[in-house]
Amino acid sequence: MQWETVIGLEVHVQLATKTKIFSGAATAFGAEPNTQACAIDLGLPGTLPIVNKEAVNQAIKFGLAIGATINTVNVFERKNYFYPDLPKGYQTTQLAKPIVGSGHVSVTLDDGTYQTVRIHHAHLEEDAGKSVHEGFQGMSGIDLNRAGTPLIEIVTEPDMRSAKEAVAVAKKLHSIVTTLGICDGEMAQGSMRFDVNISVRPKGQRKLGTRTETKNLNSFRFMEQAINKEVERQIYIIQEGGEVIQDTRLYNGDTGKARSMRSKEEANDYRYFPCPDLLPIVIEPSLLEKIKADMPELPEAKKARFIQDMGLSEYDADILSANRATAEYFEAAMKHAGDSKLTANWVIGELAKALNRDDITIINSPVSAEVLGGLIARIKDNTISGKIAKQVFEALWKGEGYSADDVIEKKGLKQVTDTSAIESMVDQVLAACHKQVEQYRSAPIEKRGKMMGFFVGQCMKASKGKANPTMVNEILKAKLE
Repeated sequence: MQWETVIGLEVHVQLATKTKIFSGAATAFGAEPNTQACAIDLGLPGTLPIVNKEAVNQAIKFGLAIGATINTVNVFERKNYFYPDLPKGYQTTQLAKPIVGSGHVSVTLDDGTYQTVRIHHAHLEEDAGKSVHEGFQGMSGIDLNRAGTPLIEIVTEPDMRSAKEAVAVAKKLHSIVTTLGICDGEMAQGSMRFDVNISVRPKGQRKLGTRTETKNLNSFRFMEQAINKEVERQIYIIQEGGEVIQDTRLYNGDTGKARSMRSKEEANDYRYFPCPDLLPIVIEPSLLEKIKADMPELPEAKKARFIQDMGLSEYDADILSANRATAEYFEAAMKHAGDSKLTANWVIGELAKALNRDDITIINSPVSAEVLGGLIARIKDNTISGKIAKQVFEALWKGEGYSADDVIEKKGLKQVTDTSAIESMVDQVLAACHKQVEQYRSAPIEKRGKMMGFFVGQCMKASKGKANPTMVNEILKAKLE
């Protein structure tokens, strides 16, 4: 039997506000446990929450970016459940009247197909604290620093049919929120967390299968692994005559193992009711217009501009526009380099390779955009070759110079472009390789191209890579012919 996978996402996005959603406590990452939780976050008697206006503005920005309706009257509700890291015994969230209504995002898949995924809604809510298990023997610690941190939870429709589709949508949402500046996108720090709802059904069947929810995935790689593993598990259970149980699951990316955490709750299990401490939020049309006017260029528009104005391929434009920091780095480097395609090649190639190797984000790159642009400019004006440029880049990466010109001067890497000097070097190489010269001259024309590579290699070796390759080729060809 052929099976169809059905996937929906619930994405928790930590908003980039300086304070929490209902209090003035800080939201900075990395503070000592329980040093950033105030009386309001703990729900102590007599405290009253006040809505953080910036969190509301950032939620509106997201709604506008996905073409969603903005509900001008939205309400906070209490979601009641007991858990050690939820000190109030309830979470303040939105259910019946969320701030962001239905919208959509579009993605281009690996095979070039275009897919639109519907967003059901996005709502504002407060984060819970965190249970800490490491370092406690037979016990767990509770860190409430995260309690009250503002989130938007983005809920998609079940429109995805494979792990790759789900990951593409997750990456697109990551791209949108980081471009808007409403989230730093640091998934390792919990700034974006993905819950994946998964079910399978026989191909052609309209009725949905029983779904499970795998919670708190914090990397695209782990998401893809978790979905594929869960799809295999559900298909195996059904084929063996069993029934999939609706439950909430966890996936450990380090071990590659998944397990059931608890049976899946329904909305009525949480006894939602309007929060008596918070009035409905009324969004004025003037606020919407102001936020619209301040919206940055979104990834799709940036990609189109990179293709149309800079002549980049769709592949290059897609990579460079997906992340705000990468796009800004690329544009800054290109201004100094004066060549969009060459800059794109270096940002996507050598720079990305070095960042991945040393596990560094582009914001913290040891080679600034201006310095990389200066290096590319020296390739463009034939001061150095592409091969020597890689040596210069590594030196810059290690802090061995403050600019490409500085490294080139210190290491004597300037490219040889003097015609007479190159001609003399070519004569020496041909004299030392007289047998290969005779073979070249007696060979059919169609075979001479490959043989030319030998002579070019010998000349570049003799010049220690400093000779201008184009000039070497031209002079060699003239003398050999």
